[in-house]
Amino acid sequence: MSSFYHVLVGDSRLVARPRGRFKIRSQDVLAGDRVTVCIAEDGMGYIDSVEERRNCLVRPPVANIDQACVVFTYRDPPLVPELIDRILVHTGVVGVSPLLVLNKADLMSAEEVDTVLEMYSHLSCPLFVTSAVVGTGVDVLRAQLAAKTSVMVGQSGVGKSRLLNALVPGAGRSTQEVSRKVRRGRHTTRHVELISISDGFIADTPGFSLLEPVKVSPWELSAFFEEIHAVEHSCRFTDCLHRDEPGCAVKDAVRDGRIPVSRYENYLTMLSEAETESRRY
Repeated sequence: MSSFYHVLVGDSRLVARPRGRFKIRSQDVLAGDRVTVCIAEDGMGYIDSVEERRNCLVRPPVANIDQACVVFTYRDPPLVPELIDRILVHTGVVGVSPLLVLNKADLMSAEEVDTVLEMYSHLSCPLFVTSAVVGTGVDVLRAQLAAKTSVMVGQSGVGKSRLLNALVPGAGRSTQEVSRKVRRGRHTTRHVELISISDGFIADTPGFSLLEPVKVSPWELSAFFEEIHAVEHSCRFTDCLHRDEPGCAVKDAVRDGRIPVSRYENYLTMLSEAETESRRY
């Protein structure tokens, strides 16, 4: 738990620290929390309580979010579809609407952009193509962020901080190039901070390369793969997990191309993890 927090009070920022009761309860204060504060005689601010959260992401640790900008690239670092699918499931479980943001378009050919668009064209969430370097798609994405609380998520090196600098001139987020040796990004954001943008807020967050298994029932997982959820009502068995069961409409849809093979394989990986987790409890 951090010792000090910057709390927005009206148009001013107050530096405050949690009361001792937070340590006793092991309660975290997260970016995005709505809190009550008081100012002591010595001028120090104190956080007295945290209001109930609408939602909360564990990684990155941020609360009360309207939408998550899932930022990824085709190269530098290379596209990792499984990580994108995991993020989509994680955000879906906690009720945060996702936006897909294909960044570094200046490093891609038109054919490569079309390849990525085709991969995710069947999803209902919007997909934006951006370049923080030349400004492609920045204004369109900024309009989507207006009057909402958003968070940028994605692996290290996809350009979240540089994109935020383009979205919010003067944000001053530090950036680094992708490591040429391992083709992975270096962490430049060390903490979560909400930044004002278009009557809303956006959080830049530390990048990551892995996510822990989602905590969801094996029978609920398919609801977070919308193309699977759309056809599973036609399966022979109502409790079909779309793996080995006969008469599975989902496997039929994979065979005829209505469901991308990569998405289905990622579903099976997460299904196995969900089954392992369910056996622990």
